[in-house]
Amino acid sequence: MIKSVAIQGIRGSFHHAVSQRYFGNDVAVDECLTFDELVNSVLTNKSDVAIMAIENSIAGSIIPNYALIDNHKLHIIGEYYLDVQHNLLALKGQSIEDIREVHSHPMALLQCKEFFKQYPHIKLVEDKDTADVARRIHKNQLKGIAAIASKTAADIFDLAILEQSIQTMKHNETRFMVVKTSNSVLDPSDINKASIKFELDHKRGSLAAILNVMSDCKLNLTKIQSLPKLNTLWKYAFFVDVTFEKYEQFEKAKTVIEIMAEDLKVLGEYKNGRV
Repeated sequence: MIKSVAIQGIRGSFHHAVSQRYFGNDVAVDECLTFDELVNSVLTNKSDVAIMAIENSIAGSIIPNYALIDNHKLHIIGEYYLDVQHNLLALKGQSIEDIREVHSHPMALLQCKEFFKQYPHIKLVEDKDTADVARRIHKNQLKGIAAIASKTAADIFDLAILEQSIQTMKHNETRFMVVKTSNSVLDPSDINKASIKFELDHKRGSLAAILNVMSDCKLNLTKIQSLPKLNTLWKYAFFVDVTFEKYEQFEKAKTVIEIMAEDLKVLGEYKNGRV
């Protein structure tokens, strides 16, 4: 049974929202301001699992988090897609013309950059966490400073919402991974998605051959991400997500890929969050 969850950020953050929706409101939360701190919380058994954003429908993949999962031998046991609505928050009684600076996480700023083109007087400042900025504005009564955060953060820290849904794309999803130090907690019959990592030689058609194996085994490729291999120039590791109807299809493909590729690693077997 999951009793404690590590999240990046504080209560009121989007990671906190995922923890509540995935595990319920009663689970204990370890607030971590960095993803390194979040990983350490799981590795030291301070938390049973961690929730980690991995990609966004507007800004794309959060590349360093792939490396964190791989390097620390974490396993993905679940995923959650959150509809992310960014709101501009500030102390009550202010208008957007009063705002000189907006502080937020770099991903949030990237997702909202089109909105701020109409306000050239506002300086965008990168920060560690969306909800933590909202908390500081409330605690220090900071005038002229705004945060990009959730409506929940506005309620928790008693801030006004100056503008709602300021992200460039109104349908804005972030995919979150639920990670643990051991592999799947599910029965194989409930598993219909997997994340794997492998490396390939520089040979013509080597990647195409792997993709053909996946197709022959009736796997659906939903994500492929390449990362450079450290200490080896121009060699890459491939991080791949696949879905399937039967776990046996994945097992068959895995057996063949293990022969064809180098350093095959199963990063996680879990239930498709899109179903």
